[in-house]
Amino acid sequence: MSKHNIMNTYGRFDVTFEKGIGSKVYDTDGKEYIDFVSGVAVNCLGHSHPAMVAALEAQSKTLIHVSNLYWNKQQLDLAKKLAQNSDHEQVFFCNSGTEAVETGLKLARKYGRIKNNSKNEIIYMKNAFHGRTLGALAVTGQEKYQKDFMPLMEGVKSIEFDDIAALEKNINENTCAVIVEPIQGEGGIIKATKAFLQEARGLCDKFDALLIFDEVQCGIGRVGTLFAYQSFGVIPDIICMAKGLGGGFPIGATLANEKSASAFVPGDHGCTFGGSPLACAVSLAVLEELVDNGIIHGVNEKSKYFVEKLKILQNKYPVIESIQGMGLILGIKVNIDPKMIVGKCFEKGLLLVGAGKDVVRILPPLNVKNEEIDQCITILQDALKEV
Repeated sequence: MSKHNIMNTYGRFDVTFEKGIGSKVYDTDGKEYIDFVSGVAVNCLGHSHPAMVAALEAQSKTLIHVSNLYWNKQQLDLAKKLAQNSDHEQVFFCNSGTEAVETGLKLARKYGRIKNNSKNEIIYMKNAFHGRTLGALAVTGQEKYQKDFMPLMEGVKSIEFDDIAALEKNINENTCAVIVEPIQGEGGIIKATKAFLQEARGLCDKFDALLIFDEVQCGIGRVGTLFAYQSFGVIPDIICMAKGLGGGFPIGATLANEKSASAFVPGDHGCTFGGSPLACAVSLAVLEELVDNGIIHGVNEKSKYFVEKLKILQNKYPVIESIQGMGLILGIKVNIDPKMIVGKCFEKGLLLVGAGKDVVRILPPLNVKNEEIDQCITILQDALKEV
């Protein structure tokens, strides 16, 4: 295979996958793996889910793409579905999480400019991850991602994550937005406290700034509610989403309340492929499974089962320091390099992924079966015996 034709941007495992069904994937040699990476929180229904396959097949026979110079029914239906299941009114469709974040940042800057020419500062969190395009990278609070691409967008300021005093000290009349992940994903599966998010909401209201939740990884059912904010009881002005929204088909979205969304006018923003009939048809099928057919309602029960099993391992193996996260975005904090555990699990047929410097991340499909969780635990225990 012509691997040299692919740019060197990922540290890939030496494996090529060619088939996936449910929670399982199969490589070119026919070896089976339990996939609890799920494309990094993308495959919320697992692989090749019948509802997604049917939506792809049906829509591809009628209309795949049409310009956003015109309306298409699938985009309208998806926008309505998202609005009906949230506290927000308007959506912008794109293709990825970083694009959704860029849209949120751009919307906040426009909102601030309407209020005051100097109202353009964006506050973000240390240890955050919001994407790799230059705007999203500017509010990604990890130097390792930023250092080779300086200078980045100006007018941004970082504070400690979940630090109320730091937020109170730094927010002011020139702040147009505060952006935060309710659960830091790449940063290590670190959950914000409800008190911090509530204070962020209150301070944004006080200074007429927009509160942006990046739910790209923790949203779309992963914490047991369609949107993560619903599990924290704090309503942001803007929600950035992608990953699970398409269940494996590329789609992103920025969902906003009318106050913030009204800042945009024609020409302010755009996306050639955003909201295509094909992408929206697949997303509608995913949401029907998650919301209408009740998959979301089983997430916290599966989480409880999973965490109980993980805590048994924690009590048995001192390498495990804590179990983090909520719903089915879980992390095992360890006192060794997590790559050692991820690598051993890979050898034994279990796909996991690291997060931060000391966490093994677990992101199963939301329709995972208990017996598949049991298989994961068995392999993970075998790996822990060897590290």
